[in-house]
Amino acid sequence: MPNPHSIEAKLLKHRRFPELLADQINRASGSFTFFILNLTLFVFWILGNTGRIPGFTIVDPYPFTFLTMLVSLEAIALAIFVLISQNRQSTIDTLREEIHLQINEIAEREITKCLKLLSQIYKVHFPKSEPDPELERMLTPVDTTRIQSSLEKELETPPLVISELVEKIEDKLPFYRRKK
Repeated sequence: MPNPHSIEAKLLKHRRFPELLADQINRASGSFTFFILNLTLFVFWILGNTGRIPGFTIVDPYPFTFLTMLVSLEAIALAIFVLISQNRQSTIDTLREEIHLQINEIAEREITKCLKLLSQIYKVHFPKSEPDPELERMLTPVDTTRIQSSLEKELETPPLVISELVEKIEDKLPFYRRKK
């Protein structure tokens, strides 16, 4: 029985027709059967259009321009279907991550509260004990905005200009001396 709380199951159940179609096409085109079918069709097309199959009328002589167009169109269509499925999956992943974040924040607050209660009980039973700096640190609520801004700074990387990349590569080449 599927999990009634599953985000993915709920969203899969309420997919629109284009998303359902994209998922079904992805499932079919990502199979070994689809690979064999394409390979068989390509081999038949090439053999037939090079005159190697008796009775086959050549409709697309070498360099197989029509086959190239058909394969390109198939690739474009498959790429679009993959992107549709990836976008839907990305939405599911984003929701799942947001729920995890919310649950983790709630759990962090609850754990901090439990630590405070345990600390108070400990102080009552052991009033002469020395303060624990690690416990004091653990009793302060986690500042998620500070963590978020720290992560954002780490993830910020200045864009690499192509000319800078070329210069770096040229500097690594022992036989190339750039004119200054």
